[in-house]
Amino acid sequence: MKKTKKGRTTPKPRKAQAQKKTAPQQISAGRARAEGLRLYKVAGKPTREQVILVYGERGPVMTWAERAKAGVPAKRFQTALAAKRVSVGKDRPWRVTPISVQWKNL
Repeated sequence: MKKTKKGRTTPKPRKAQAQKKTAPQQISAGRARAEGLRLYKVAGKPTREQVILVYGERGPVMTWAERAKAGVPAKRFQTALAAKRVSVGKDRPWRVTPISVQWKNL
């Protein structure tokens, strides 16, 4: 360290450090999340209730890969949902039918 005229020492200038690269785990997690969002959009942005109707109680917890193994990939979600609505429609009309149809059935 250098001493100045007044007797104080000046700190040495620091060297510029290279920025640390993002950890590979963070990059892969971001890619996985992006893929999940893409499949969510492909499926027609289903609500939690619709996912439960098609995949069961465990549906919201499952990944899209697990849901595809269960038999309904994201591409065919709306078709499966329509089939479930027809089969379950009379048991719970307030949950599976649009509001305009709901009041006609009651």
